[in-house]
Formats: sequence, structure tokens, C-alpha cells
Amino acid sequence: MQTESIELGFLSILALITFFIFLIIEKISNKNMNGVLMDKDFSKPQSFHDQAISRSGGIGCFLSFLFFLFIYFLLYSQILYIYLFVGISLFLIGYLDDIKIKISPNLRLILMIISLSIFFNLFSIKIDNVDLVFLNYWLENEIFSSFFIVLCFLFIINGANLIDGFNGLLTINLIIINSILLFVNLSNDHLKFSFFLTGQIIILISFLIFNFPKAKIFLGDSGSYLIGSLVALNVIYTNNINPGLSSFFYCILLFYLFFEVFFSFFRKVYQNKSPVFPDDSHLHMLIYKKINSIFGPEKSNYINSIIINFVYTILVLPSIYFIDNSLVCKYWFFSLILIYTIVYLRLYRLTKN
Repeated sequence: MQTESIELGFLSILALITFFIFLIIEKISNKNMNGVLMDKDFSKPQSFHDQAISRSGGIGCFLSFLFFLFIYFLLYSQILYIYLFVGISLFLIGYLDDIKIKISPNLRLILMIISLSIFFNLFSIKIDNVDLVFLNYWLENEIFSSFFIVLCFLFIINGANLIDGFNGLLTINLIIINSILLFVNLSNDHLKFSFFLTGQIIILISFLIFNFPKAKIFLGDSGSYLIGSLVALNVIYTNNINPGLSSFFYCILLFYLFFEVFFSFFRKVYQNKSPVFPDDSHLHMLIYKKINSIFGPEKSNYINSIIINFVYTILVLPSIYFIDNSLVCKYWFFSLILIYTIVYLRLYRLTKN
């Protein structure tokens, strides 16, 4: 009981400190720094705002996460090096774009692959308990295992960056994912990791206060890469410490982030577009175009995030009840992919017409 009181006290401190970190960051970045972090490009396809807004949310997330790692060390005398190093490297790669140091998408991808490969091999990060016999066999090979885990991370990180175009869309989605992971780990008595997940949820909620419904700051590439990499690590760790659960449950949990990237890649190839450059035909953009005529651009921005995350939650929550049934989870996952595809094609035809 005493330990729980201490943890609750530290979480309360974290909530207070992170709020003031984001508050200070928002004030400083909007008035100083020579406007280097201000997002003034209203012509890009993924821009749905008409005022210059600072992309300093990533800095707030990064500082808050470092403070939380310090709290975790005070409580458990443990430094989570993999989270620290992966978080720093992905944050820095995204921060280059936030401060308008232009690097090509291909170079950015190469930097991600190199940094992830180094840290995953250094800390022997692997994915265990996969519900596909042939994949488990292949994962015994270290080269394939490294390639597979880096590929999974790239899907999630770029998926996070891809949907980070509307107020609260990515942040709410990751709060839902981490909350479900928290429920799973609490149900299986993984209390230390549950504390770690709770801290991340607090950081996301603190940022959401400044980003939803009206955006005062954006995550930027640094923020979306950082929290995307953290949730990917959270899912892998939860999978590995809960061997009795279906690995396809985590595929269900991440299907929106994953399939948004996967589907967009092949859609752009089919449309003779470059897969690495953004366009205005992603699912969340098509939904925005449909509701914009009803609510107007300002309200449609955050209403779009509410609609997408509400539907996502409705589709994902049932999987908790058959979380240990591999066969049902597989069918549910592929059903979600089918639903996404049908909805997308329908919306695409309507918006083009």
C-alpha cells in the first residue's frame, strides 16, 4: 500500500511538471526562437490550419519523458536504456525537419534504419510469441529478426507521423493504445511496466491540453517520431511479457497506424506517385473533406479526430474479450483491414465525384 502511495505521488508530480513544461514551451516558442519552429507552410497537402503554429510539442514530450525516466530511476533504480536511446535518436531525426533543416525522405529513412538497427542489436530486442509458425522459425535467424523488427518500427513510426495532421488525432489514438496496454498489463500483474505506461499516458494528456480542440502547439516530426517509437516499444514489451496472449491482438491494436502506411504506399505506386512524398488522399483527409461542408474548417479539424478515434475504439475494444484466442484475433485483424479498404474506396469515389 505504501509503495502504491509513493507511485501515485510521483505520478501526480509528473502530471504537474509536464503541464508546466508544455505551458512554458508554448509561450517561449511562439514569442522567441526567431520563429524557426513556426509552421507557416499552409500549402502543403497535410496542412489543415490557417495560422502559424509552433511545432514545439516534440520538445515538450522529450523533456517530459526524460523527467519521467528520472522518476522511474528514483523508484526502481533502473535506467531503461533502450527507451532512452531510441527516443533520443528518433527525436533528433524528426527535430531536423522541425527546425527547417531539409533532408530528403530517403535520407531520413536511412537514418532511422541505421539508428534502430544499432540499438536493437545492442540491447538484443526481439519479438517473441508470434502466432505464425513459419514466422517464428524465421525469427530464430538473427538477420531476419533484426530486419523484421526494424520494419515493424518503421511502419508504426511513419504511421504516427502520417496521421499527425489534425488536432488530437495521433495523440488520442496513442492514449487509447497505451490505455489498452495498461489494462492488459495490470490484469497480468505487471505493475512496474503499468506504472511506466501510466506515465506516458500522463505526458500525452498534458500535450493534448495544448493541442485539442484548438491547437496552440503541434507535435512536429520530432514529437510524432518520439511517441510513435515509444508505443512500438510498449507493444513489443507487452507481447514478450504476456506469452499467453495472441500476438495478433497487438496487430489489431496497431492496425490503423500500420495499415495507413501500408495501404498508402501501394496506393501511391498504383497512382504513379512517389510513395515517400505526402498527398491529400489519406483516409483522415478524405473524412475531413466530407465533414468540412457540414461543420466548417475550424470545427471539422478536431471533429475529424473524434470521429476516427471513436470508430477505431469501437472496432478494437471487442478484441480484448478474445485476446488469448489466436484464430479469432487473426480473423478480426483481417476483417479490420477489409473494413478500412471498403470505407476508403467508398470515400475516395465520393470525394473525387
